[in-house]
Amino acid sequence: MPTTQELQDFSTQVRRDILRMVHAVNSGHPGGSLGCTEFFTALYQEVMNYSTDFNMDGVNEDLFFLSNGHISPVYYSVLARSGFFPVKELGTFRLLNTRLQGHPTTHEKLPGIRIASGSLGQGMSVAIGAAEGKKLNNDDATVYSLHGDGELQEGQCWEAIMYAAGKKIDNLIATVDYNGQQIDGSTNTVMPLGDLKAKFEAFGWDVLEIEKGNDIDAVLAGLKEAKSRTGKGKPVCILLHTVMGNGVDFMMHTHAWHGKAPNDDQLAIGLEQNAETLGDY
Repeated sequence: MPTTQELQDFSTQVRRDILRMVHAVNSGHPGGSLGCTEFFTALYQEVMNYSTDFNMDGVNEDLFFLSNGHISPVYYSVLARSGFFPVKELGTFRLLNTRLQGHPTTHEKLPGIRIASGSLGQGMSVAIGAAEGKKLNNDDATVYSLHGDGELQEGQCWEAIMYAAGKKIDNLIATVDYNGQQIDGSTNTVMPLGDLKAKFEAFGWDVLEIEKGNDIDAVLAGLKEAKSRTGKGKPVCILLHTVMGNGVDFMMHTHAWHGKAPNDDQLAIGLEQNAETLGDY
């Protein structure tokens, strides 16, 4: 098992990757990617059981589905640095005819990617279907998914959430990136979400909160606690309280960096705040 320092170093390098990828093409979504770095690090470096000898079936493996596909920079970085494909391929992000498109897709056959995502609101249904498939096949592995909080303004999410509880899909852990920001402003301004914990519970889910979603130890503890609650008749929801743009001071606590690339000077500042640990691509 990696140490806390090793996981923190991994997260720092992922932040560097995110900044450099988005800057290189002046396009992409750094804010949510930076905010979810610890989640992806914990999930792929310690929590999930998977093989980098990737196949789409994933039999007897834990599966992960990214619903808010615009935060692909963090996803690609962690997949590469976890051994799914060469780290140097991160330099092809968002270029034409490459495997690392702005939103993950499947026809490029990038290892680690099982669904095309980016059309918000669909990932919950996909994850539930995969989890139900595992139950029908007597596969004891767990399905994980990640969703934006603003994404829960989509009605399809709540139909799926109702279905998962009604069908006792208890091998699913769905995490909500609860940063309170979306492309047009704060979620409270665009469409208030109300009490998400109470809403998920009212729909029949088991809910836990990770208050420090950018603390690697807290995230690890929360994911392990969520895992311990699976298999008990209810799907599990994690409300992960993160800071959009975390780790780069001028990007934090604002929706302004949801889909905006840093310029040369801003990149230099961001990299200085995240000293190199594992080596850039």
